[in-house]
Amino acid sequence: MKLTGAQILIECLVEQGVDTVFGYPGGSVLNIYDELYKSSDRIHHILTAHEQGASHAADGYARASGKVGVCIATSGPGATNLVTGIATAYLDSVPVVFITGNVNVNLIGKDSFQEADIAGITTPITKHNFIVKDVKDLAQIMREAFEIARTGRPGPVLVDIPKNVTAETAEYSAEKIDTARKTSPVSEEAAAGIEELADMICKHDKVFMLCGGGALLAGASEEVTQLAELIKAPVGTTLMGTGCIPSSHPNFTGMIGMHGTRATNVAVSESELFIALGSRFNDRVTGDVNKFCKSAKIVQIDIDAAEINKNVRTAHHIQGDVKSVLQRLLKVLESAPFETAEREQWLSAIQTLKVPARAPRHLGFTPKAIITETQNHLPKDAIVVTDVGQHQMWAARYYGYEVPGTFITSGGFGTMGYGSGAAMGAAVARQDRKVVLFTGDGCFRMNSNELATMQHYGIPVIIIVMNNGVLGMVRQWQTVFYGKRYSQTNLDRGPDFAKLAEAYGLKGYTVCSLEQFDEAFEEALASGETAVIDCRIGCDETITPMVAPGKPITEFVLHEHETPEQK
Repeated sequence: MKLTGAQILIECLVEQGVDTVFGYPGGSVLNIYDELYKSSDRIHHILTAHEQGASHAADGYARASGKVGVCIATSGPGATNLVTGIATAYLDSVPVVFITGNVNVNLIGKDSFQEADIAGITTPITKHNFIVKDVKDLAQIMREAFEIARTGRPGPVLVDIPKNVTAETAEYSAEKIDTARKTSPVSEEAAAGIEELADMICKHDKVFMLCGGGALLAGASEEVTQLAELIKAPVGTTLMGTGCIPSSHPNFTGMIGMHGTRATNVAVSESELFIALGSRFNDRVTGDVNKFCKSAKIVQIDIDAAEINKNVRTAHHIQGDVKSVLQRLLKVLESAPFETAEREQWLSAIQTLKVPARAPRHLGFTPKAIITETQNHLPKDAIVVTDVGQHQMWAARYYGYEVPGTFITSGGFGTMGYGSGAAMGAAVARQDRKVVLFTGDGCFRMNSNELATMQHYGIPVIIIVMNNGVLGMVRQWQTVFYGKRYSQTNLDRGPDFAKLAEAYGLKGYTVCSLEQFDEAFEEALASGETAVIDCRIGCDETITPMVAPGKPITEFVLHEHETPEQK
């Protein structure tokens, strides 16, 4: 049958199982929005307050659901407002298809009104992008875009559609699409590498396992836990790998790197065999790369060949899907001979370095206590979303994650302003889960406009603002490294976040004690609506421990429970 480009686009979204899109209309996408209006019974569109909010919402939706997120924006400034969200998804390997409008094909390259070369702009931050210049190609391009976004190492794909293409007609034939995630089989080369890795594990007693975001994306949490238990290995995570192994598991040692735990960083330095699962070894993980893991043979398992040996030279590597590789490895190790006494002894020694993540109430109204109380109120499968800064590290370090995929944050790009959009996207995707957002007063100023979206659509998110009146992480650096010269980090200005919430028709609370916090949280949780809890904390609260940038990860400039003033 013959359809317009806009109609073909809608049919392709339906083919892919898309039921929700986030976006903001404009002139070049009016034909698309007209068809969305006619197809509102099949696709629910959420109008955000800003295109960047839409991009983060599609990202949060994808992370929480495991499906491909979809975001739509108009040409020019609408498209460029997506750039930060696209880069955020790219650095964290999130499958999102971004659809942008453009000027008519005959006007491209002529500095037309609201024209931008969005394909050129986003080439370095997309897995792939397309410009559709012929309506006959639209359906096939859309199918390719979704396939590219979700297969292998996931990532964002941009499809730029000139306005005339959405109005022109072409023949369309529906196709049945398999949208399920496919686990890549183990190649012959990888199989040989697995045999070699099994031999290495048997020959080394001090084996450390690191879970990166790739292990979570592969759905390998169960295999990670089984392997750790079998070989008696301590397990740490990167920020993006948080939740890959339950926080309560005795083998879990915490996060690695600049704000990693002493247990993990010491274990890494003492290990003889270091196995990285879906981690790209970024600078916040390794510190001084020349001194990273010097006593160990490093093994890297990653689906993306480009990541292998990119930042750290390995003694052995396996290219493949982490889940498939570990399943094969576990079978090989079932009959492998290895002693456990020395492994258990080392694991026990590392466990003695662990510091309790939960805070007793008598220590007062601290970030750690706030996070502990939040966890006390929520079920294990609640989704925690963060913005970026101290509160992000507190949430990663002190909240206990027992279910994979319940921690959502901007790890690679470190995007302030990510949280509100991502939280509402997660809440839309998982209406069976509670969603809480930890943010800071600096971050929340950047994205509080999305309160309008949450209120209008009844999207329930409990927003906890760690309000210390400063840009906390930057101030911490200024305290430790810049002689307490607090250049442009004091946020001694409005708004009153509780009153701001009320202005949007939502409930707001200002709290200064754990008792007030508990009362506010219980009320917010019972309401089933979005609420803002403004937590007034001290400006000198720190995230500890801390390693100076570029230094070995065992050289802490701040230790657990130590403030900069005590140093």
